[in-house]
Amino acid sequence: MFDVIIAGCGPTGAMLAAELRLHDVRVLVLEKETGPASFVRIVGLHIRSLELMAMRGLLDRIVEHGRRRPAAGFFAAIAKPPPEGLDSSYAYLLGIPQPVIERLLEEHAIELGAQVRHGRALADFEQDDEGVTVELGDGERLRSRYLVGCDGARSTVRRRLGVGFPGEASRTDTLMGEMEVGVPQEEVAAKVSEIGETDKRFSLRPFGEGVYSVVVPAAGVSDRAEPPTLEDFQQQLRTHMGKRITLTISRDGVISQRLVRLGVLAGEVGRQN
Repeated sequence: MFDVIIAGCGPTGAMLAAELRLHDVRVLVLEKETGPASFVRIVGLHIRSLELMAMRGLLDRIVEHGRRRPAAGFFAAIAKPPPEGLDSSYAYLLGIPQPVIERLLEEHAIELGAQVRHGRALADFEQDDEGVTVELGDGERLRSRYLVGCDGARSTVRRRLGVGFPGEASRTDTLMGEMEVGVPQEEVAAKVSEIGETDKRFSLRPFGEGVYSVVVPAAGVSDRAEPPTLEDFQQQLRTHMGKRITLTISRDGVISQRLVRLGVLAGEVGRQN
């Protein structure tokens, strides 16, 4: 019997597992995916996240895989410059591919003694006065004192508990992926700067070795049940950049036949799925 079973080994689940192990809690993390993350939901770490990573002695191993950039942004299409005089040693943003940060946090949790099982999807659970019985997709049943749902917006745990996810549907949707772009970096940077003057939903941020975080408007891509294709991205890049762009799917700099994935979060407060 475990003390805690965590559904989902994304950044939240992996970090929680590590924190629990620091208190000698027996932890099992169940992750339905068999390989690296297929959904890109984060493209970097903010200042407070960097501070927390530093507190746990993790920042050095994370920073070497990322790219620092100013803590600037925009709101309502109005550019916001980096704040001045921040009382932090980490007053920057760190662009880092999601599969990388997930791998590093999972390794950290395992080093501390957490068990992680990939390809193990939580299908159902029952709770009683003494704990929770978890049923996996293959029928295996596990027992734990507690169950924590870190399994995303379409959380099986949340649905089975009947916990709502209220909010407003997005008004502005974007596609987000990590891929290699077949255009010189200088040319990309110049064009992105020009487009960014009028369209804040468009960006290509380099991770290094030809890999970019690509964010483009989702116009014309209506089926949210299926991941977008390379052609969906290429069509948007042609529309905005005025030329054919060659894209190659990438995960942590390694060519893959599977798309790393879209985001549908721009402007979204929350949505019941």
